[in-house]
Parts: sequence; structure tokens; C-alpha cells
Amino acid sequence: MYVVIRSYSGQGASELFDLLAQREEDVKELISGVPGFVTYAAFRTEDGGRTVTVCQDKAGTDESSKRAAAWIEENGTAPVDPPKIAEGSTVLQF
Repeated sequence: MYVVIRSYSGQGASELFDLLAQREEDVKELISGVPGFVTYAAFRTEDGGRTVTVCQDKAGTDESSKRAAAWIEENGTAPVDPPKIAEGSTVLQF
């Protein structure tokens, strides 16, 4: 399994997580259609929010990041600073 965490903070981060909550079904359809998709979560933090995507391999998480960036570009109502990315192979997963 491979995981990518996108950390959003700064300009537009709070608005982005408002939009994700409002458009839950769109996001679910977009990300769950990634080849090898396993799970996705989005959560707010004090400085913005994080999204976590787990896929069978790195190709899946790369595709999810590509789709996420395109969706934000297309649907965002305000500019959003690019996320910081952390990714890697799972050591444990339950």
C-alpha cells in the first residue's frame, strides 16, 4: 500500500475544506475512481487541513494528487496555496 498526505495551509485552505464538505459526493466520485484506491479522509487542522489517500501503489496516489489539483483548480472559489506533500509505503495498516 502507498499513502499520500496533502497538507493545506495559508491562502484559501479554510475555504477549501468548506468546499470539500459541501461537495462530498463530487470528491468521493473523483478520488474513489482512482485505480487501486483503498481509502480517503479529509480533516481540518488549526492551520487549514489535511487529506489522506491510500492506494495499492504509488501510481494510484500520484493519480489522486493529479485529480485533486485539477479539481481544486476547476472548483475552487479562491486561490489555494499548493499543499505540502508527504508520501510513502505503509509499514502498518489495519
